[in-house]
Amino acid sequence: MRTAQRIAELPPYLFAEIDRKKEAKQAQGIDVISLGIGDPDTPTPEHIVDAMAKAIRNPKNHQYPSYYGAKRYRDAASQWMKNRFDVDVDPDTETLAMIGSKEGIAHVFLAFVDPGEYTLVPGCGYPVYHTGGILSGGKTHFMPMNEENKFLADFESTPADVLAKAKMMFLSYPNNPTSAIAPPEYFDKAIAFAKKHDLLIIHDNAYSEIGFDGYKAPSFLERPGAKDVAIELFSCSKAYNMTGWRVAFAVGNATAIKALGTVKSNIDSGVFTAVQDAAIEALLGPQDSVAELNAMYQRRRDIVIDALGKIGIEAATPKGTIYVWAKVPEGYTSAEFATKILEEANVIVAPGNAYGPSGEGYVRISLSTPDDRLEEAIERIKNTL
Repeated sequence: MRTAQRIAELPPYLFAEIDRKKEAKQAQGIDVISLGIGDPDTPTPEHIVDAMAKAIRNPKNHQYPSYYGAKRYRDAASQWMKNRFDVDVDPDTETLAMIGSKEGIAHVFLAFVDPGEYTLVPGCGYPVYHTGGILSGGKTHFMPMNEENKFLADFESTPADVLAKAKMMFLSYPNNPTSAIAPPEYFDKAIAFAKKHDLLIIHDNAYSEIGFDGYKAPSFLERPGAKDVAIELFSCSKAYNMTGWRVAFAVGNATAIKALGTVKSNIDSGVFTAVQDAAIEALLGPQDSVAELNAMYQRRRDIVIDALGKIGIEAATPKGTIYVWAKVPEGYTSAEFATKILEEANVIVAPGNAYGPSGEGYVRISLSTPDDRLEEAIERIKNTL
């Protein structure tokens, strides 16, 4: 049996590999601490679960959902954008429900990228920005990111021959995996660049609600002219501990939203309506749990930053996301260091190079692990050095 060439071109999916390594160790009876995947370890807030319990008993929700999202869900997403960012989006033409933002990222390639065309992708970014291009027959240009440019993707260095065949550009701030944040003027430059080169910007704002030390992430759509060239993706996964629920939304440019909706209506059948009802409660219900979540992650961030400093591993103190982006010790590549602490300390971290070429020399440490296990993991790493 011969699979498609695009399958052969796909790199092993990072998080599936992390799960595989963890399960292999655990099968040997080994206690493994995983700091590799950003999956919240605390439960979904009870008021959201209660809303789901009520919604799942409604027979009207047992039928096929709307391809584009229930009108009440799109209204709620639009209202949330207004409440949170003072951004107006039309719930009918500029808002679309998604089965998690990962699904929207993958499907937007089918809406815009023809075989051989380029997508500009952050040099450190969510792997689907790249693998989605492979699956669509497109090409990836990795925009350089480094400590010197504060991990702001350098789109202006893109070669002219690439720009001539480029259709889209992904950005994501607060950034996964580096936790970098972007100033307003960076977004303004990106909008001008996209207009000049006829690009669609997809701003992945999955970590918008996770902020520390008083930081609150902006929406890309707050910037003048953004809706002319951009859509923005929001997810309930991290803000409301709903990773397994698979519910998100896209907002922004009406032409892009329509194109993405056209792809989705031909491929999937929408988000289970009861899940949408639960997400409405998440978006418009009490927000106390978000503040509590941020306090917990900030405490864990401080534990990790303090512990890493004591063992000589450099890491910037993040203002957002649920990750610490740490430099590997001198003499190791990202993969070598991640392998070393897995084999010797039974601790899993994500090697930075798995997020793109600019990630070499770093590892990503997830804060979605209880405090005591975080402290134990860092102690184990210390004992291997």
